[in-house]
Amino acid sequence: MSRLKIAVQKSGRLSEKSLGLFSSCGIKLSNGDRKLMTVSSNFPVELLFLRDDDIPHYAEEGVADAGILGENVVRESLCRVETVERLGFGSCRMSLAIPRDEHYTGLTWFQNRKIATSYPVILKEYLHNEGISSAIEFTGGSVEVAPGIGLADAIFDIVSTGSTLLMNGLREVEVVAKSEAVLIASPVLSDNKSCILEKLLFRIRAVKSASENKYILLNAPDRALPQITSILPGMKSPTILPLATKGWSSLHSVIREDEFWEIIDRLKMAGAEGILVMPIEKMIL
Repeated sequence: MSRLKIAVQKSGRLSEKSLGLFSSCGIKLSNGDRKLMTVSSNFPVELLFLRDDDIPHYAEEGVADAGILGENVVRESLCRVETVERLGFGSCRMSLAIPRDEHYTGLTWFQNRKIATSYPVILKEYLHNEGISSAIEFTGGSVEVAPGIGLADAIFDIVSTGSTLLMNGLREVEVVAKSEAVLIASPVLSDNKSCILEKLLFRIRAVKSASENKYILLNAPDRALPQITSILPGMKSPTILPLATKGWSSLHSVIREDEFWEIIDRLKMAGAEGILVMPIEKMIL
């Protein structure tokens, strides 16, 4: 039976969340000690556990049919792969940082300076577009120590919380790009494997939609329904059910996570009571 081979990080910041995504999609895996690969018992996929830098190359060559890795790694690799879905986890930014005590005057500060990074391709493109000429010092180790040991004047690296920069006497001055986990696909997928990938994407998108939305139930006087329904359009329109108390109804709808608090305040002002908000496990659009 044909299986979709998906490469994921053997270890690293995206490893556990990648496995968690498959679990949320109802795909059962026995990852064991992650020596090389594992096969799903209920969906036609097998996982290959690889270094994240190797994943785009394996996908380009067709050794892996797909892969989950950081968008930054895909950009840096310059491999011919297709990004088919942004996964909504592993978010970070790629930033330029300088010693904390330096007086920063803007991008021209970097002119003729030396910048240490593990991402020379992305940095070179950015500097070229900005008209800045800098020397790029490639390092595969701890980039943050480079200014402290005299290897470089500044660094370009992934930043999540910024705590590592602070620990090394650095401060972030320019955000060059943002990144998150993405699902990539090989350019040489067979029709059968493309079909399996589409089925997987259907599940992933249902999980993503659920995580980005909340299910909301509330009670309201009938006279307030027009205003409340204008606030809660839902997927098409709210579901309205009459309550035993005359002149009152219950409304059921879906709201986006990022609009949650603003909408709740507006609902209360419109007369909503007994507001109940619940997570959604899956959401099929």
